[in-house]
This record gives sequence, structure tokens and C-alpha cells, in this order.
Amino acid sequence: MLLTSLPRHLTSRRGAWITLICSLLLAVAVIGGLRGAEVVNDHGAAPPASESARAGELLAELPGADVQHLVLVTTRADGTALTEEDLGMLGRLGGQLPTTGDVAGPIPSSDGLAALLQVPVSVDGEDSGALRELVDEVRTTVAAELPDTLTVETTGGPAFGADLAASFDGANVRLLLITVGIVALLLLLTYRSPVLWLVPVAVVGLADQVAAVLTARLGAALDLNFDAGIISVLVFGAGANYALLLISRYREELRRHEDHRQALAVAWRGTVPAILASNISVVLALATLVLATIPGTRGIGVAAAVGLLVALAAALLALPAALAVVGRGAFWPFVPRPAAGDDAGTSVTADARPSLRRDPWGAVATAVARRPWQVLGAGAVLLAVMATGLIGTEVGLSQTERFRVAAESADGLETIAEHFPAGSAQPLLVVARTQHADAVEQAAAAVSGVRSVGVGASAPSTAGDITTLSVISDAAPGSEHERDVVQDLRAAVHGVPGAEALVGGAPATDVDVRAGAESDLWLIAPLVLAVVALTLALLLRSLVAPVVLLGINIASTLATIGAGAWLGRQLFGFPALDTPVPVLAFLFLVALGIDYTIFLVHRVRHEAAQVGTRAAVVHGVRTTGVVITSAGIVLAGVFAALGILPLVTLGQLGLIVSLGVVVDTLVVRTLLVPALITVLGERFWWPSRPSHAVGSDDVDVAATEHALSR
Repeated sequence: MLLTSLPRHLTSRRGAWITLICSLLLAVAVIGGLRGAEVVNDHGAAPPASESARAGELLAELPGADVQHLVLVTTRADGTALTEEDLGMLGRLGGQLPTTGDVAGPIPSSDGLAALLQVPVSVDGEDSGALRELVDEVRTTVAAELPDTLTVETTGGPAFGADLAASFDGANVRLLLITVGIVALLLLLTYRSPVLWLVPVAVVGLADQVAAVLTARLGAALDLNFDAGIISVLVFGAGANYALLLISRYREELRRHEDHRQALAVAWRGTVPAILASNISVVLALATLVLATIPGTRGIGVAAAVGLLVALAAALLALPAALAVVGRGAFWPFVPRPAAGDDAGTSVTADARPSLRRDPWGAVATAVARRPWQVLGAGAVLLAVMATGLIGTEVGLSQTERFRVAAESADGLETIAEHFPAGSAQPLLVVARTQHADAVEQAAAAVSGVRSVGVGASAPSTAGDITTLSVISDAAPGSEHERDVVQDLRAAVHGVPGAEALVGGAPATDVDVRAGAESDLWLIAPLVLAVVALTLALLLRSLVAPVVLLGINIASTLATIGAGAWLGRQLFGFPALDTPVPVLAFLFLVALGIDYTIFLVHRVRHEAAQVGTRAAVVHGVRTTGVVITSAGIVLAGVFAALGILPLVTLGQLGLIVSLGVVVDTLVVRTLLVPALITVLGERFWWPSRPSHAVGSDDVDVAATEHALSR
């Protein structure tokens, strides 16, 4: 059988070296052969079928669609009104900027404190480097030509794209270094060996690089949109978890076997079902994201699934081969060895666990087994309190609120909003048939909240049978009022017969992204739960266990999102959760959280066949406590590292998932799940029945503790 022959090959003297060399050659070939593809990372992309996306596609087909506008907003450094001389300098500046057409302006504000220049520039959407050079050239020219008495901020779509790209300069490298450092430190603390941590870090690090080039190439081929930082964190976190589970069982088996290769083979066979079930459940859960309407969400699902499969291959093939080569000495200075008189073939049973009372995890498990109802009650209160953070939580950030770092383009939008109609910073674009343009303009002008309608500089005006109108509202960007204006404007222009009008632009895109994210949540969440339930049912051969475990998983997930949203508001000043955060947080918390359930409950079921369910719960917590806690802390740490990236979206996701993993590790898996299994007893496994030896629901907890500690 494969489960017998493969571990024997991976751990044999010759097979281990062959596996390692082949793995290294394959990794080098993949990294060298596929490197060079770039990942598209458009966090604000609307669903392709949405009205704003269709309007954007129509605009892209018009002559001049490659021309966008930089907006230069100017104020005096001392806060006084602009003078005629200032406006004259701005007018002359327009002739010195790199443009593809006539510069509009200066356009003074009604309060006289600010003025705008609208600068048409040619933009190649696929060349981010050229875009940044162009924006930098404009800003350099402005700084050289205007005196220090004037403050000029360059904003607009091209400037936002350039600033976003610039904000990620070196960020992914810092993320990788911090992630490696976190994993290395926690492995060093867990195993207290200056040697052992190098093995999993090297293997998982190589897997991360392979996953990076594979997902980038896949993204380019399938036109996927995703954040590479999230993929890297998932690969490192999952890979480290698999490594911890294997190494923990390996160390346990080294105390029973003189031959480290035999111990490793036994450990591999003992852990592969849990690792496979964990990986498959997460990969299938991520695969459900292909049904999402938001391009960024769909792209993350595909890329993350590929990355986790790479992590799985590294953990089950390359890692055991590396451990076999390094040998027992990898655990130096605390090298585990069999005690005198140990029988290598003896399974661990109740009578072979003499140190339960001295073991902290055994003590916790015994206390839970004594008073499961009190533990469940306290846990329910804790989760309910955490869930109250959902009260008052809003979803949706404006464009300026999505940056965690200072950005001139975001500051420019805020300046425009202070001195011009609030919607001037991000006008709505209405695309309609030219012969009905006048009727569309009149309908738009009649909408409450619309300040002006006309041919603006934000898009081509008229080309053939299509006319584009620029609509400026009095609504602050990202506000509920702005969303109402978008909906009212759409209702008005759609009512013009024959116009076939579409409303696009940044505010309309935000509305469509919100609607798409909400739709995705209600579609993806049930599918994720179904995938996880099916995985648990097959692994545990039970119908009761999946329902119970999913119920508590959902409760802890909602509680964590609530607590994370509250902490974000109180500690970091986040006004709301960004649009994609709820669906991604739910997915990661449910799918990753179930990992630890699988690690624990799979071990409990194995032990239940020998000592009964209640005793097995105590031993299961005792034997998996260290590895689950270590794995949870590693995963929480790598997700927390997302906070160094410049987007609020990633910071919020990192905060919520890292908090959720800690709660899942220390509360759910250590206390609540053992308490639930203890209360249900053998009914937990229905319709199967793993217990065949002495020990069942009739076994008193005190007697169980006595047997375990005898």
C-alpha cells in the first residue's frame, strides 16, 4: 500500500537523499523557468457583470480611452486666498507638464482658497512602471517651478495607482522576512533546538517561493486578481502547521523507537490522514471562491488553493526526507530517546501515561472533563461578549481611507473635498446614446444631491453614437449619501427611453463592489460550511460531530469578527471594515480553524477505540496541546505580519484572523470542543462507534482520571 511503501522510501537512507535532490531540482526549475510574471492587484475591481464594469468597458473602447487625468490641487501654505499671481503661475505651469492634450484650469474654488489643474496624460494600464515615472515627473516639475508658498498635491486615478504601487516598494520582502523570523522564533521556542528549526523553515521557505512563481504565472494566464502577500502568509502558516504536526508526532515516536527512520515512518503514517484532511478541507473551501463575483476574491481563492497544495507536497515529501537525512540529532540538545525497557510496538494506553497530573495540558483536560457544563457556559458568555463588537460595525471604506501610509493622492482628494463640491474628487460618469444625451443630462441634473452635469475632463466626451457626461455630487466620498446618489442617478437615467444609459466612475464602482461582496458572502459561506462538514463527516465517520463542531466554529468566527472590528475601531481608528474583509475573514477563520479541530478530534477518535471517549478526550488534549498551541501561535503570528502592508484591508484581515486563531487555539480547541465531546460521549461519533474497549459513557470521570494517572 502507498501509506506503507511511500514513508519507507521517504525515510530510507537512499530514498531520502533522492527525494531531497529531486525536490530541490524541481523547485529550482519552477522558480527559474516561471519567474517574471506579474500579479494584478486591483483591490477595487467591481464584478464584471456590474453596471460600473460595463460602463468602464464601453469607455475603454472609445477614442482617447488611454487618456486619464491627473488633478493638481493648489492651496497657499499659509492658508490664505490664492492671488492673481498664484493663478498666473499655475496657468504657466500647465504648459510645462508632460501632457497629451490641453490642460484645464486653473479652476478656482468658490472660497478662493484652492484651485485645480486637470492634466490629461496617456496611461498604459499594463505598465505600472511607466505610470509611476509619469507621476513622479509631474510632481518633480511642480516642485521645481512653483514657490514654497504654494502647496500642490497631485491626485486622480493615475496618481492613486502610482502611490499604491510605491507603497508596496519592499513591503513584500519585509513581509517575507518578518514571516520567516516569526516562524523561526516560534519553532526555536517550541523545540528548544538551534538546529531543528532550520529544517522546516528551509522547506517551507522554498515551497513559498515555488508557490509565488506558480500563482503569479497562473494569475497572468487566467487574468486573476489577488494579493501575493496573502498567498505567502497562507503558504507559510499552513506549511509550518503541517511541519509542527509531523515533527511533534516524530518526537513522540523517537521515544519508542531506536531507529529514527522507523520512528519517522510511523509518525508520517500517523499524521498524514489529519494533514490531508486539513489541507483538502481548506483547499476545497478556497475553491468555492471561484464562484465569487468580486475579481479579487475569486483570484485569492484560486491562487491560495494552489499555494496550499504546494505547501502540502513540501510537508509530506520534502520535509520527512530532510528530517531523515538530519536524523535524531536535529533535536539537540534535548534529543528524545526510548527509555530503558520500552516496547517499541506498544501503543500508548491509559496505563502507559503516568505523568498526566504533572502535565499542564493533562491537568486542563481533566478539569474540563470534571465540569464540562461550567466550561461551556463560561465559553458561551465569552463568545457572546466578543460578538457584541458587531454592533455598530459598518462595511465599506472610501478610497482615501484604504491607505495605512501617507499618500499624496489621498491627501489631495481630502483637500479637494474641503474647497470644492465633495463629489468633485471622484465624479460619476454617465455613458449614453448621443441622440438622447440632452434628456439624460436633464434627468441627471434633477437628482437630489447632484451639483452639476456636463462634459467633464474625466472621460472622452462624445465619440460616434456615445456621449459621456461627468456628474458631480455634494456627497462625501464613501458616505451613505454618496451611495444613495448613485442609486437615484441610475434610476433617473435608466428611465430615459432609448438612452441605454450606464452609470460608472469610482463612486458607482464602490456601490457595485459592496453589493458584490454581500452577494459573495451569502453564496460562499454556506458552501464553505458544506465542504468542511463533508470533510469532517468522512474523516470522523460521524453525522453528529460535523454539526457540533461547525456550530461552535461558526460561533467563534462571528465572535472573532466582532471583536476584531471593535479592536480596529478602538486601537487603530478604522472607521469601518473594508468591503472584502467579512467574506475573506469568514472563509479563513472557518477553514483554517477547522485544522485544529481535525488535529484534535482525529487523535481523540484514535484513542477512543482503546480507552473510551471521555478518557480519549483527556489524552487527546494532552498529546496535541503543545502542537496545536504552537501551530496556532505560528499561524496567528504570520497573519499579524500582514499589518506591515500599506492597505487597511490587509491590516484588518491580519488582525481578525490572527485574533481568531488565538481564540480558536486557546479557547475553542482547548476548552469548548473537549467539553462538548465529554458531554455527548459516545453519541458524538454516531452512527459509528469507535470505542470497543473498556470505557464508555458509563465510565465515571473520576475513575477515568484515576486510570490515566495511575
